[in-house]
Amino acid sequence: MKIVLAIATPLLLGAMLWAQKSPTPIAANPKPESPVKWMSWEEAIKKNEQAPKKIFIDLYTDWCGWCKKMDSGTFSDAAVAAYINNNFYPVKFNAEQRADISYKGHTLKFVANGSRGYHELAYSLLDGRLGYPSMVYLDENQNRITISPGYKPEADMLRELRYVAEEHYKKMPFDQYKGK
Repeated sequence: MKIVLAIATPLLLGAMLWAQKSPTPIAANPKPESPVKWMSWEEAIKKNEQAPKKIFIDLYTDWCGWCKKMDSGTFSDAAVAAYINNNFYPVKFNAEQRADISYKGHTLKFVANGSRGYHELAYSLLDGRLGYPSMVYLDENQNRITISPGYKPEADMLRELRYVAEEHYKKMPFDQYKGK
């Protein structure tokens, strides 16, 4: 019995000391502040009604790896964030959120579909082509300008943002604009 106590006591004490020194769990650490000043759908619509400006919508899901890559890379880039903040009301919209949304007199809801589902606003904005990440641009009257699916590195995102904000889309297709 003395041998068991002689072995178990140091092991137990060591485990207690190790537990006290272990780092704070990752989940307890807050996410770093995004340089893009993201708004909710409701905030952007309200601001747009008070002071019209184009709306930039990042449609994402929690499980989307490319969405996370855009958050940690593209949207964390100082030039991209500044351009978005200065020229748009930026909305980060979870395409699988369950809360109802009002848009142009309609109440849009979550639609259960298999183990997940989708929000009717995402379905409407993307014409039913639910792929993530996808960006949607709305004009000052909340009408869709364009849908932009897929991951974009910083330089490509800036080119696309300028194309919409500077209204080049009224004069030429994006492929022609990219060639300049």
